[in-house]
Amino acid sequence: MSTKQVIMVGFTLFAMFFGAGNLIFPPALGFSSGEYFWTAIIAFVLTGVGLPLLGVIVGSISKDGYRESLKNIHPAFAVIFLVVIYLTIGPFFAIPRTATTAYEMAVVPFLSENTGLWLLIFSLVYFIIVFLLSIKPGSLVNSIGQVLTPLLLISIVLLIIFAGIAYFNNPINPANETFEATSPFSIGFTEGYLTMDAIAAIAFSVLVLNSIRQLGITNRKDLLFGTIKSAFLAAILLGVIYISLGWLANKVDLGGAAVDDQNLGTFLLTFMSSDIFGIFGPILLGTIVFLACLTTGTGLIVSVSGYFNSILPKVPYKVWVVLFVLISFGLANQGLDQVIATSVPILSIIYPVAMTTVVLLVLTYFVPSPKLSLQIPVLLVAILSILSVIHRNGWLTMDWLEVLPLFSASFEWLPFMIVGYILGYVIALNKPRVEYS
Repeated sequence: MSTKQVIMVGFTLFAMFFGAGNLIFPPALGFSSGEYFWTAIIAFVLTGVGLPLLGVIVGSISKDGYRESLKNIHPAFAVIFLVVIYLTIGPFFAIPRTATTAYEMAVVPFLSENTGLWLLIFSLVYFIIVFLLSIKPGSLVNSIGQVLTPLLLISIVLLIIFAGIAYFNNPINPANETFEATSPFSIGFTEGYLTMDAIAAIAFSVLVLNSIRQLGITNRKDLLFGTIKSAFLAAILLGVIYISLGWLANKVDLGGAAVDDQNLGTFLLTFMSSDIFGIFGPILLGTIVFLACLTTGTGLIVSVSGYFNSILPKVPYKVWVVLFVLISFGLANQGLDQVIATSVPILSIIYPVAMTTVVLLVLTYFVPSPKLSLQIPVLLVAILSILSVIHRNGWLTMDWLEVLPLFSASFEWLPFMIVGYILGYVIALNKPRVEYS
């Protein structure tokens, strides 16, 4: 791929990941982590940027992406895993979050009182528009997105530059009392889950492959290296923005302003834009975020509905659209904080399984391995992740989990992945090895 082609695909990938909803997490982490900022934000970038980077790259190992490579673990796992991924980045979490983020940033700052009725009215209008745009997918959403993403990026960059100059000499905000100072890396690492970009990368990877193929590149090796270069460019851009927003929030002086019942991340972005650009700042940022969330939500509805229509073609595409819009509308009315809180346990199960899957796929690309060496660790990590979430949330106490290595850092699944791989490799030593087409 030429440099121009790498830049073009890299910016396309960046636009896929650069959702307005993701912008709320780095400021919240930067503000709450205080003097532990750098440890926390580096860990955040590992899962919020590094894992999506790796996920996109691994998707190019097989010519047909994850749909094909996941079958090397098991055909049933390939379907179940992708269904879970699409539901997570779709109607269960990501789509409702686009509506609640748009509401928090475009409407709440201008309300005298934030009530559930306002959210209901807003989300009803929001999802009617999403439905109308999704029912007949065309070039409109993509065209709008191509305009809005640069506008959102420009507004964020301007905020970073001017706020960076204004806050440069400010002292660091002290860590919140609720911030666990003993494990800032673990907190940042698991906060990165909330971007959902690592699991979105599994769904987006096929779009990247198709973009590169359209450039006339079909050789598997060229596809892989073209994906690596483009993904690194997107990752660098995302990392710089996330770190910058976190750093600004780490040094912002709220002057006694209270967060009240608004999400911390949206409050901080709105406050900083107002602090730097006056009343014009929140209006501009809120408008762009609303439109960006609208196009993102519509794009996700189209993608998820299209996927389910492909695996269950007897159910029309329009039926899937109606179903997913209704589910998203209902869940969005929990409010942004509740949508995020509800997603945490589910993501804490999905992410270890996704990370294990991605690591094993890339490992077996370089070290041909029997299928059992993929199956055992995935099964062990899935079971352990479920038990850990149950224990950490106090639904059922299992104290024995806390003696596992790396439990305090939320990496207790890692030794099980390694041991499971070795065990499966030894047991199936004479069995056929996984090969990628």
